[in-house]
Amino acid sequence: MSSDILIVDDEKDIRVLIAGVLEDEGYITRQAVDAETTLDQVRASAPSVVLLDIWLEGSSMDGMELLKAIKHLRPNTQVIMISGHGTIETAVKAMKYGAYEFIEKPFQSDRLVLLVERAIESVALRRENLELRSREGPPEDLIGISNPIVQLSRTIDRVAPTGSRVLITGPAGSGKEIVARLIHRNSKRSEAPFIAVSCASLAPGSLHGFLFGDGRNTPSGGVFDQADGGTLLLDEVADMPLETQSRMIRMLQEQRFERAAGQGEVEIDVRVIATTNRDLKEEIRGGRFREELFYRLAVVPLEVPPLSDRAEDIPSLARHFIQVGAIKSGMPQRTLSEDAIAALQAHSWPGNVRQLRNVIDWLLIMAPGGASDSIRAEMLPSDLAGETPQLLRLERSDEIMMQPLRGAREMFEREYLMAQVIRCGGNISRTAEFVGMERSALHRKLKALGVTTEVKLTRESAEKHAGIETTVQKS
Repeated sequence: MSSDILIVDDEKDIRVLIAGVLEDEGYITRQAVDAETTLDQVRASAPSVVLLDIWLEGSSMDGMELLKAIKHLRPNTQVIMISGHGTIETAVKAMKYGAYEFIEKPFQSDRLVLLVERAIESVALRRENLELRSREGPPEDLIGISNPIVQLSRTIDRVAPTGSRVLITGPAGSGKEIVARLIHRNSKRSEAPFIAVSCASLAPGSLHGFLFGDGRNTPSGGVFDQADGGTLLLDEVADMPLETQSRMIRMLQEQRFERAAGQGEVEIDVRVIATTNRDLKEEIRGGRFREELFYRLAVVPLEVPPLSDRAEDIPSLARHFIQVGAIKSGMPQRTLSEDAIAALQAHSWPGNVRQLRNVIDWLLIMAPGGASDSIRAEMLPSDLAGETPQLLRLERSDEIMMQPLRGAREMFEREYLMAQVIRCGGNISRTAEFVGMERSALHRKLKALGVTTEVKLTRESAEKHAGIETTVQKS
């Protein structure tokens, strides 16, 4: 996308000369001759850079006054001052008022082009830093093969290029911000800023100035200035104060807002995406959320499913978090055994994907063993262990989980009957009576399973199978 340069000078020949030089470099240029025309153009659309002459004949403001007005309206627009009678004092004053640079006439074309390039790069760098600070760090991808995730991905692909406002609902920790970032990444605004604002983390008195700026307490502008041309995420929008909701309605309707100190209205080009984990219709009935704002935000509603509705995605999510966590922490990657994966899938996950990621991070730090040792079900945190099925706590549960039903049943029967034969000292009659089988039928079953009746009750085997027997009996 070509950058837009506004050239302000009372001499037509100078304007035409500068425009020709910049257009040859691929820039889009606009021209203004006085303060009134300049401010009208700045309000209508924020230029990337303003080239501003200090002396403007026939203008209601000189260059210095106009510089202050431009920076008030568009804090992120860089202004390069031009003068044929420059002094060090004038240059210092211009920089104090927010000018990016000061250049004297006559100037070299190469020098002017270089200053414009650097000014544009500084704006891009500032926006990139702001976006990085707003980023929490989760991956910008939906991971999984479940039907809810497949359907959500398809909807994102359809809505992203349209530019429509989107309301994303779903429980806390389900990945609503990831969905918002995906929409931005797949949109026509992908090269422009993505700015995330947590409405819940800001005090009501500061949210208004934070969003719209006031030119004094927020000299770099509000987040709408920062997101101009890009996407603004209003995270947990239900926490936005009612007063700010009213102004937001007007901003969304007109795509403009009024700057403080009587500087007039400023047009803005921002795609707004909102998220919430609350039922906004219930909030409307309770008088805590404005109905008009709801319908302006929910042009396209999207719902992110809880992790409990997409258990089949847990293996790929867990492995992904192991990879990301190991790289981030510098720790070795570990593998998850099948019984551990099954135990993770059996958990209810009230904290959703965020809770799963925290558990994986905990396992990388706390699970015993080295890089070559798999993480087993019994290594999971205690709050998950209570929900782990009893079968997954058996010594060979990982092997059982790798088998189809028939193989798992045979493996379990073999372990169970071996434990009972040992328990009864190798006495088949007593074993048959205890397990509830005919003696001859037990003989056939033991032979089919490869369990020998000549069992030596060593201390090691007794302890091993006593553990299995105890587990089975309790279940």
